[in-house]
Amino acid sequence: MRNQIKDTLITREVLAQESARKGLDKNPDVLMQLDLQREEVLINAFLQDYVKTHPVSDEVMKKEYEQVKAESGGKEYKARHILVETEAEAKQVIAQLKKGGSFEKVAAEKSKDTGSKGQGGNLDWSPANRYVPPFAQALGKLKKGQLTDAPVQSQFGWHVIRLDDERVAKFPSFEEAKPRSRSKCSNRWSTS
Repeated sequence: MRNQIKDTLITREVLAQESARKGLDKNPDVLMQLDLQREEVLINAFLQDYVKTHPVSDEVMKKEYEQVKAESGGKEYKARHILVETEAEAKQVIAQLKKGGSFEKVAAEKSKDTGSKGQGGNLDWSPANRYVPPFAQALGKLKKGQLTDAPVQSQFGWHVIRLDDERVAKFPSFEEAKPRSRSKCSNRWSTS
């Protein structure tokens, strides 16, 4: 391993020297990239120094924790959806489902959400705030086993949503979340 590292460092140095010998270090595009890299390194150094000299207090973390906890709404939903391009398509899907069609089969056939269509539209357990607002609002109005009566529009298309189940959200205590909260608060300052 030591030899591999040594070989890699030698190769990099030879390539850098050859690049400079060819005058590529004078190329305007290369100079601009070098300036941008230098600027990014300096910005990151400043931000890391700032975070070290201005540590995040427990009070700030507690406030952030409480905000995130409140935004979660205290519930998690197990939902399924079928995403289509048009409102007319979504209305046809709703009609097909109300006639007894299998949600899972229709999702696999018609949904354009490649991440969930293979699982019958299953979105698994999530708090409502993880979804786009129109979807979250519609989900919050459904009862267990209920399907949306009307299509729900979002920037992704038209959704047909079914709520399979809901439960009280499992939220870690502040002490359990504290290390992650400190990292999250500190990372807000980082650009990379």
